[in-house]
Amino acid sequence: MNKMPRFPLPPLPGSGLVQNLLDSLQPLPWVVDEVQNRIVLLLNHVLMQEPQAQERVRRQVGKSARMVWGRFEMTLQASPAGLLERVTNGTAAPDLTVMLTENDLPAVLGKVARGDKPAVNIEGDVQLAAEVAWLADNLRWDVEEDLSRVVGDVPAHTLCKTGALAVGAVKMFAQRLVPPSGGAASS
Repeated sequence: MNKMPRFPLPPLPGSGLVQNLLDSLQPLPWVVDEVQNRIVLLLNHVLMQEPQAQERVRRQVGKSARMVWGRFEMTLQASPAGLLERVTNGTAAPDLTVMLTENDLPAVLGKVARGDKPAVNIEGDVQLAAEVAWLADNLRWDVEEDLSRVVGDVPAHTLCKTGALAVGAVKMFAQRLVPPSGGAASS
């Protein structure tokens, strides 16, 4: 049941304010480096849970893909083990470049909350792009399985179910605040 609140929501600050704040923050280089290392570890953890995904990565051994979003850049390379390695020397041109064209964080989060994919610009190796697209569409992290190893099956199931309900509530809230392109928010 999708009922609107009885009171009007206060207007949200313009996304320009949030974007200006994010643009003014400069993370320390070592923090960026560590975050990127953790992203690679998480991606490899998810890949190791899916042998078919590892095989697809293994077919692209030695090829590299650069992901770009505003100032954030990370280049990954397929390893013989079917996992990803971070390329830290930017001397060689990547085989594929995937650039998120929307730099406005609130707009990107709004699209993701609605279940839409953000717009990207893809340049380079077509086969590698097809494999990356397949991985993005089919690879999912089984959070419940990982949590069950730490807290047990029942608490993990309860936590994931509660998390799914919270995500659903946030999506509904985002859909009310940020209507699909071309539409106006209903009140």
